Amino acid sequence: MDYLAIIVITFISGVVGTGLGGVIGAVLKRDSNKIVSLLLSFAAGIMLAVVCFDLMSEPVRMMEEGRLPAYTPLIVAIAVAVGYGLVFLLNYFIDKRTNHEVEHIDENHPATADDLDELIHADHYRKHEQARSKLFVAGLVMMAAIALHNLPEGMVIGASYAAEDNLVQTLFASSGFIMAIVIGLHNIPEGMAVSVPLISGGMKKGRAIALTALSGAPTVLGALIGYALGGISDIMLVLSLGFASGAMLYVVFGELLPEAILMWKSKLPAFSLFIGVLAGFLLVMF
Repeated sequence: MDYLAIIVITFISGVVGTGLGGVIGAVLKRDSNKIVSLLLSFAAGIMLAVVCFDLMSEPVRMMEEGRLPAYTPLIVAIAVAVGYGLVFLLNYFIDKRTNHEVEHIDENHPATADDLDELIHADHYRKHEQARSKLFVAGLVMMAAIALHNLPEGMVIGASYAAEDNLVQTLFASSGFIMAIVIGLHNIPEGMAVSVPLISGGMKKGRAIALTALSGAPTVLGALIGYALGGISDIMLVLSLGFASGAMLYVVFGELLPEAILMWKSKLPAFSLFIGVLAGFLLVMF
């Protein structure tokens, strides 16, 4: 029953969240930088609050109960560093192997993907008509990269649920459920970045959306791995929570915040982050 519940929740977060981004990417006709920027920064704030006020504090609570040794905070810090470092390396190699931009038309073409429309080429498909095959390949590569990227994100959800004493009673009132929601929100712009190149490269919208949603499937596998590892022993739970915290901290500081600020150079993304932290704190405390 526990595993079935986790599968359903992470399926919605990973597959449905990414697929929704694919749908939006297929039908969106107007600039949405500001909306996506606020969405990303708000999700980052909630993630940051859950990591700091819940995931990283759970091992300390276990130590105070006498279940773990006094040097537990050091173990947590090392696990967080390892989780952050591994996800950083994973994203480094993904970024090195993939290119969010197709070949530029001329020297006036934007050289960076600091704009949602530029990232997914929503406002200038026709300029790339002669590069349709490249767009198609770029979409497939992006799909594979996001699928790989979703595995550690799923582990975060699974490890969070592993810390709960009674999963059935806390299924919709735990850090795992909160993480599933914010990761699902985070997956929406990623789904857009997959579906738009596929569609502009010649693939039918329905098939592109289906493949985009499929790239979120590894989230389910990651959640099952995280939950299984966290249930082995208290020390494995600590390591799982630490790794999950590090992975999420990289997502916050290495992806969500830089993307949000680049998409909208304003003070409002920082305010949205602040609101997200407060919302995350209240969700954890209540």
